[in-house]
Amino acid sequence: MTPVELSRTVLHAVRRAVDAGELRVAVPVRAVVGPPGPGGRGDYATNIALQLARPAGQPPLRVAEVLQPHLARAEGVTGVEITGPGFLNISLDRSAAADLVQRIRREGLAYGHTDALAGQVFELRVPYEVRAEVLADALARIIASQGGRVAIEHRGRTAGPGPLASPATPARLDLRPVPAPEDPAPLGPDAARWALLHPAPHDRPRITADHLVQRESNPVFRVRYAHARTRAASRNAADLGFTADVDVDDVPQALHPASRPEPHATSTPVSTPAAPHLVALLADHPRVLGTVGVLPRAEGVAAVSRLTRHLLAVADATLVLLPDVLPRGEEKPSAAHRARLALAEAAGTVLAGGLSLLGIDAPEHL
Repeated sequence: MTPVELSRTVLHAVRRAVDAGELRVAVPVRAVVGPPGPGGRGDYATNIALQLARPAGQPPLRVAEVLQPHLARAEGVTGVEITGPGFLNISLDRSAAADLVQRIRREGLAYGHTDALAGQVFELRVPYEVRAEVLADALARIIASQGGRVAIEHRGRTAGPGPLASPATPARLDLRPVPAPEDPAPLGPDAARWALLHPAPHDRPRITADHLVQRESNPVFRVRYAHARTRAASRNAADLGFTADVDVDDVPQALHPASRPEPHATSTPVSTPAAPHLVALLADHPRVLGTVGVLPRAEGVAAVSRLTRHLLAVADATLVLLPDVLPRGEEKPSAAHRARLALAEAAGTVLAGGLSLLGIDAPEHL
């Protein structure tokens, strides 16, 4: 279950409580779900009870108690706990992690691509300025991943994927981000594109040599490095005689924080704290790409910088996971190692696909 699907599930629980007469509120259009905060449990948490408390005229804790059984009965939900002033902490079916990894392996670089914008044409009016050009190109790539088409107009001259042939009037947008302060070409194509795309369009980009530093303090290096590390993990695993496997029975436990050995067990834990966070980020990837669908509003334009931040979060979670992927010392490869390798490879696929949409290379070696 993705965060978007879980958000809908939370809203359905609110609707059921309203229909049963247990709450008297207007069902909101959106429920925020995210990783549990300090003291939280489970896979995700939502503050929907706090959000509804005032309009319901009840304390948040009481609203949470009303919603808890409705949410607990939802498909894919295995448990709901209330913490703090009324946060609902949700545990999901452990097989969801294995299902997600299988889906990413099956769809490859097209994971997160949809036809949600099929038949829609977006006309981007772009000045002759390098940042605007690069931003328009990235927007066109992301829109294409959602089934839409883009025509880019440069002061009356149109360049794009063929002539417009949509029966609908195209959505038009004057794309004018804050210009680059200087020519980014000396940074090279990959670092230059990141420098122009990572800041929000209304922020001034930095064109500095920091983007070329081969250290984890450099965001673009970190993303590409994490991808290269996933590929290296696959090669090293092959040298050790095993490959990724998401079909074994132990996969869900290997990717879930609740799966740990007994306190006095001597074997390596089959789970790692990094796995659930990474699974949640990978599940959120389709939503991040889909935010481009609100063009020509500003939120749609921000989809590009939002994608860079998302890839950075995926890279950071991947780098935390990787030390637990391969056996250590005399340890033999287990189902847990194969499952973690499958998760790492899925993360590498998402990183490569996201970088491709930004027009940035994802090298196998770095």
